[in-house]
Amino acid sequence: MRRLAWRTAAASLALAGAGAHAAPAVTVYAAGDIARCGSADPKWSGAAATAAIVSHGLAQDPSAAVLTLGDHTYPDGRTAEFHTCYAPTWGRFRDRTWPSPGNHEYASKGAAPYFAYFGERAGKGYYSVELGAWHVVSLNSGLSGAPMREQLAWLRQDLAGRKARCTLAYWHIPLYSSGGHAPNPVMREAWRILYQAGADLVLSGHDHDYERFAPQDADGRLDEAHGLRQFVVGTGGAYPTPFRWPVAHTESRENSRFGVLRLKLADGGYEWRFLPVAGTEGQGPEPDHGSGRCH
Repeated sequence: MRRLAWRTAAASLALAGAGAHAAPAVTVYAAGDIARCGSADPKWSGAAATAAIVSHGLAQDPSAAVLTLGDHTYPDGRTAEFHTCYAPTWGRFRDRTWPSPGNHEYASKGAAPYFAYFGERAGKGYYSVELGAWHVVSLNSGLSGAPMREQLAWLRQDLAGRKARCTLAYWHIPLYSSGGHAPNPVMREAWRILYQAGADLVLSGHDHDYERFAPQDADGRLDEAHGLRQFVVGTGGAYPTPFRWPVAHTESRENSRFGVLRLKLADGGYEWRFLPVAGTEGQGPEPDHGSGRCH
């Protein structure tokens, strides 16, 4: 799988600082579990409400991008769902979206409608891109057996060849989550490879809630110095689900409203903020936000 390079004119400019040239910060908007096709009109759906957040942000910043964390449509990831539910909402910025597949995509054989809809940007289900000063890796948590081994071999090679100091990876099924699904270790080895390579952030969906974890290794041990910080952002517009499996090292969580995670990826660090949909002010805790440094 080749590495896809993507930079806008703004993101390609170098800035002088600290005696060296640094790429400007790039903003990304991320969420999974997006378009539920039960609404008679997509414009009244949760996906439309979260799409409004993203559309506003993209309009203000031509260098910003979108990361989708799987389960783009419900219930089956069919072609009709992509065109009638996803396209009128999050599909409006498809050309600025870097996707990853979820389990509902695979309710359609081979996730064929997903791959057809996103085309080259879907890769083989996994790929990497350069966003500003960051190396960004999209993985497929729906693989097993030989295809998973192939993906992991590709990941090792991809990380060995990267030049960026900071690395973000994203996929659908989280390694750590307090949400409605039982714990799933399918991406533990991918986490281990990322940890050994010094990666910084992991984003996932699957559980329809928002949750942020302290930096951890692949075996659930707290590691502030070298661990990966994980965000679960399954708040893209599908129905919310409860927290059922409390796990260690969670630092923030809510499931009372839809929203999008905004990350500002700078040279050497990052800032995050959860952006709830309009009209939900006061319906949950203070929106999670903070900052961190790359390893």
